[in-house]
Amino acid sequence: MINRERLVETFMELVQIDSETKHEGHFQAYLIARFRALGLEVLEDDSMAKTGFGANNLLCRLPATTDVDAIFFSCHMDTVTPGVGIKPQIKDGVIYSDGTTILAADDKAGIAIMIETIQQVKEQNTPHGTLEFVISVGEESGLIGIKAFDMSLMQADYGFVLDTGGPVGSITVGSPTHAGLEINIHGAAAHAGIEPEKGISALEIAAKAISQMKLGRIDFETTANIGIIEGGTATNIVMENVRMRAEVRSISSESYEAQIKHIKELFEKTTAEMGGAITIKVDKMYGGFRFNDETHVVQIATKALAAIGLKANHEVSGGGSDASIFNEQGKETTNLSIGYEKIHTVHEYIPIHELEKGAELAYEIVKQVGTTAD
Repeated sequence: MINRERLVETFMELVQIDSETKHEGHFQAYLIARFRALGLEVLEDDSMAKTGFGANNLLCRLPATTDVDAIFFSCHMDTVTPGVGIKPQIKDGVIYSDGTTILAADDKAGIAIMIETIQQVKEQNTPHGTLEFVISVGEESGLIGIKAFDMSLMQADYGFVLDTGGPVGSITVGSPTHAGLEINIHGAAAHAGIEPEKGISALEIAAKAISQMKLGRIDFETTANIGIIEGGTATNIVMENVRMRAEVRSISSESYEAQIKHIKELFEKTTAEMGGAITIKVDKMYGGFRFNDETHVVQIATKALAAIGLKANHEVSGGGSDASIFNEQGKETTNLSIGYEKIHTVHEYIPIHELEKGAELAYEIVKQVGTTAD
């Protein structure tokens, strides 16, 4: 039922419109015109005032034809670099870039799927509740766009993000809470060759604390890492300051809090013992979620996959997506795989049959909800 040729043409057109993060304006203008031409109401928030990015987030709405739940689909319009001048090529049923840029299937495959789903709904006169399509900016720079999105504009209380790689069939049932930590240790400078005993090495403080710290894989739900350490001004000066950047991720809120506490306590205790001073800033990037087989969006996606001949694969993610922010704001949301591979590289690709399956899945979700009364 999906119009394969039209879907591919749409995707090929989308990826040739540049939209690197912070430079989404031209592509956003295209999307506004495209969704309005499909008969949808298009709302634009004022997130640019908060983000400073090249465009606002979009909310496109197709009014209900029957009294069933409103649902939403979500994608992002920005891409990573190098994403200017993309030249898609088809070889043996697979779409690639020409090898000098990304392909931008992340996440323009999702947007192509949205557009084809709307076209199918209209052509097949498929009964549906209110359908909303959220297209965010700045996803690739830490979910900045969706964090600034005014969710009070929405009517739907649950939905589906189309932004996970791998063959169609994966349903994200868990995603971690993620925090960044900024740690600054202050010691005392001294001449390293004349009077080193008068110095307090911030590096030694950091090293002693880290040597006692649980890092890496903490348990099956939790990870922690110190990824950046900077400091020092010269080899003949006892290091006065050390600056570190770290992160903690966990599906479990209890484990997340425990690991943050563990890191802070070790740094603070060691610094005090060695006569230094310390500041630690914890910045929660996004909240986590954990679903089960009974979660409504999981049930809907699982039934829809079965209807198109695929078995659901429940996945726990180690990272965040716009779904993290929707869930944090009380809108039950899962993330669905849509077929792209090797994202964020010039080797990115998507098999056409996976793109087609992604569109079948989104359309089937609309059908599933459309036949379920409130």
